[in-house]
Amino acid sequence: MTEELKDLSFTVSGRVGRPVDDVYEAVADPAQLSRYFTTGGARGRLEPGTQVSWDFADFPGRFPVTVVEADPPRRLVIRWEGVDSSEPDTTTVFEFEPIDDGARTLVTITERSWRLTPGGAENAFGNCAGWTGMLAALKAWVEHGINLREGFYA
Repeated sequence: MTEELKDLSFTVSGRVGRPVDDVYEAVADPAQLSRYFTTGGARGRLEPGTQVSWDFADFPGRFPVTVVEADPPRRLVIRWEGVDSSEPDTTTVFEFEPIDDGARTLVTITERSWRLTPGGAENAFGNCAGWTGMLAALKAWVEHGINLREGFYA
C-alpha cells in the first residue's frame, strides 16, 4: 500500500568536524550566523518563544523567524512565513547528533508544509537548495573560519 502524498517536505544533512556544542552554537548565536549564512545579519538568539529576524543579500528584506523549540545542543525548531505552504508557517527542524566519539556532528535539517502545487514545489526545491548551501557554509565556517557566502550572491 502506498501512502498518499499530502504536502512536500525534505531533509538534508551533513557532517561537521567539530563537537556538537560548537556546531549548535554556530546556528543559535546571531553573531556567528551572520558571519556565514544571514549575509544581511541575524538579530536575536535562537531561544524558545523568541522571534528573531534574518536578512539575506540574495533575498533582501528581514524575515521574521519564531523559535518554537530549542534543546541545546541537540535540536532547534523554527517557523517562518510560508509561501504556498499547507500551514500558515513553514516548520524547519535542525537536529545535531554527536558522531565519531563526539569529534564530529551530524546536522540534519528537515522542512515541511509545502503544498502540492507548482508554487509549493518551487519554494520547497528552492529552500532545499538554500539549506544545503547553509550546511556547506556552516561546515566551512566552523571548521575553517571561512565565509562561503561572502560575495557569492551580491
